[in-house]
Amino acid sequence: MRNKYLTQLIKAAVLISSVILLQACSSTRLQVQPDPMFAPVDLKQSRFQPVNNGSIFQQGRSVRLFEDSKAFRVGDLLSISLSESTNATKSAATNTAKDDDVTLGAGTFLGVSPTYKGNALMDNALTAERAFKGSGDTAQSNSLKGEITVMVSDILPNGNLVVRGEKIIGLNQGSEFIRITGIVRPQDVSSNNEVTSGKLANSRIYYGGGGVIAEANTKGWLSRFFSSPVFPF
Repeated sequence: MRNKYLTQLIKAAVLISSVILLQACSSTRLQVQPDPMFAPVDLKQSRFQPVNNGSIFQQGRSVRLFEDSKAFRVGDLLSISLSESTNATKSAATNTAKDDDVTLGAGTFLGVSPTYKGNALMDNALTAERAFKGSGDTAQSNSLKGEITVMVSDILPNGNLVVRGEKIIGLNQGSEFIRITGIVRPQDVSSNNEVTSGKLANSRIYYGGGGVIAEANTKGWLSRFFSSPVFPF
């Protein structure tokens, strides 16, 4: 009996040690993985094939003398200066109340009003009160500044550039990422091949992270349940 108990204790210790080691390994690896939706364009599979029209001069790789070196082809790189700032406030208040009073006068039975200890038995009153009061306020402010280099993934028929890209930064206790996609007009690209994020049409900008800091700022599942509309109280 004692040997059986000792064996179970050893198994439990080995299991706990394995879980701790796996947790330690998982905390050291990159918490955020690359998203295929923002991956660089595979130029080998691009529908734009290079044109060989000369042994020395290649038209597709030419550098124009009177134009800036700006992105204008699929696979070209473009720098985006992130300058996003949003502020939003919202408040709501609800206050409702309803009172009901019903009074029944003293009744008679065979012409006599029945009483008990001086109180009329058929003299009744009903009172009901209902009230609800709720209020809520919310304020949100966001600011994102930085710079990210993206790649031209497509060219629209009107010449606008579809760009996409991501940046992942591995930190000591986690990792951060910036993902962006949108449409850029070539006219909005500066001479040093940069454009501000405010010039992106149909832009999608994602900023987030993972790791110890992100987990510390996330509610547990039980806390989320008590704060959710499913909680009946």
